[in-house]
Amino acid sequence: MRTLIKTALAAAITAAACAAPLQVQAGLFDDDEARRAILDIRARIDAVNARVDSKADKTTSLDLASQNEQLRSEIARLRGQIEVLGNELANEQRRQKDFYADLDGRLRKLEPQRMTVDGKEVDVQQSEQQSYDAALAQFKSGDYKGAAQSFSAFLRSYPRSGYAASAQYWLGNALYAQRDYRGAIAAQQTVVTSYSDNPKAPDAMLNIASCYTELKDKAAAKKTLETLLAQYPDSNAAQTARQRLLALK
Repeated sequence: MRTLIKTALAAAITAAACAAPLQVQAGLFDDDEARRAILDIRARIDAVNARVDSKADKTTSLDLASQNEQLRSEIARLRGQIEVLGNELANEQRRQKDFYADLDGRLRKLEPQRMTVDGKEVDVQQSEQQSYDAALAQFKSGDYKGAAQSFSAFLRSYPRSGYAASAQYWLGNALYAQRDYRGAIAAQQTVVTSYSDNPKAPDAMLNIASCYTELKDKAAAKKTLETLLAQYPDSNAAQTARQRLLALK
């Protein structure tokens, strides 16, 4: 459009320039008047061009403003996407951290734990601990039959456990509570022979003597108490053994 306008104006100038000599020859204008006429036409053309340039500048400015706004919108959209991605990445990293922390905690629970059992440092597995605690809970609740079965199962599963002596001892007590005295004697005798240095060995011998007493075998009971005094004279069980020996006389 701007090109067409300028082309038309240029044609007008040419026409005016050509017409001036003719008009001079006709005697209508002198040279000064023709010059002024041309200058006037040129001034008008310049004014028109200025208006055209102004409109063109405004159109260009509007186009640039529109493009700038589009770019701003695109930048804002990209920034939003970057923020979303950043948040997702942070959340994923946090989930990964929590996952590995939880996994490490679970693995640690599965690993044997160093513990003190009956005065000795031993490694105890989680399943081992749970099995022993469950059997002991049964005994304390009065479920002696269930406790005897649970302690027997524990000893089969964990024969080398640091709780083996205690499990054997409580097995004997559970059998005694069910009046299975001979079974109780066998269980407690295992504590005495296999775990003679265990703190529960003197009590196991005391329980053996109690079983013989229930079986009306006073001689065996007395012999067991005397052996207890000889092997573990400083134990708490030895004090009870002395009192029982006096009662047997």
